[in-house]
Amino acid sequence: MIEHGHCAEKTDEELVALTLQDREMYACLIRRYEAPLARYVWRISGYSDDDIADILQNAFISAYRNLNDFDPSLKFSSWLYRIAHNETISQHRKRHARPQTIAVEEGDDVFELLASEVDVVRDADRKMTARRIREVLETMDPKYRDVLVLKFLEDKDYREISDILQKPMGTIATLINRAKKQFRERVEAGGILLTN
Repeated sequence: MIEHGHCAEKTDEELVALTLQDREMYACLIRRYEAPLARYVWRISGYSDDDIADILQNAFISAYRNLNDFDPSLKFSSWLYRIAHNETISQHRKRHARPQTIAVEEGDDVFELLASEVDVVRDADRKMTARRIREVLETMDPKYRDVLVLKFLEDKDYREISDILQKPMGTIATLINRAKKQFRERVEAGGILLTN
């Protein structure tokens, strides 16, 4: 059994190299990314815990099978997020009749990050604001919603978003600007008040 402390001392790249020599080391990467990926999949899909577990299982299996093809010039986390993203999209296509929801937790800093785009009063009720932001996100074009979730909820930089969505960084910058504009327009057009 691999000790957790031994895993924590290693970089992702070191763990990938070790996994290629000893498959038992892959458990370290799974432990490292299971919770963040579950949160990300939940935020972009709103799926149940069981569905998320299925998506993550498929994503981790796919990543393991393709580990030899991993490009070390990329961040491993971005590569893994892309696999999870693709698996989520695939799952969504299989269920295309079900509506997609966006999950925003009460403690998320989405209040400051997204709501500040529409001059929201700072001391607004955060729980109500999170619900209203989720409602706005659910109405948005998925390509804009995805970049907002990655940038503002998952705190990914432009390079990571580019790697995850497999789009050039210039395109990512444009998508984020358009997404913020669409978010602001939806808030204003819907008469949605992000404060009580």
